[in-house]
Amino acid sequence: MTDDEIRQRLNAALSSLAEEEAASADARATVALDQSATGRLSRMDALQHQAMAQAQSRRRAGERRRLEAALARLEAGEYGYCTDCGEEIGADRLAADAALARCADCTRGA
Repeated sequence: MTDDEIRQRLNAALSSLAEEEAASADARATVALDQSATGRLSRMDALQHQAMAQAQSRRRAGERRRLEAALARLEAGEYGYCTDCGEEIGADRLAADAALARCADCTRGA
């Protein structure tokens, strides 16, 4: 895979995360306390959905950081090498997850 193909793949993943984040903005919004319009169980359900949406948002933020770090490694000429030991990360592992920062040995050792 060329650097441009890797960059495109990472940027596409970042774009997809941004779209997901924008689409879930309403789900993460504050749940209004309006006893006349919403019953207690419905409000509890809405709070649960809000909490799940917020957790997904935190997961997306973590994934965005991983993708941005991979892009930074690509720009620095360090992409494809383990950040722990410096050994080359297998092409099959990078094909499965382009944002990997660690080789299989260092991942298992953690």
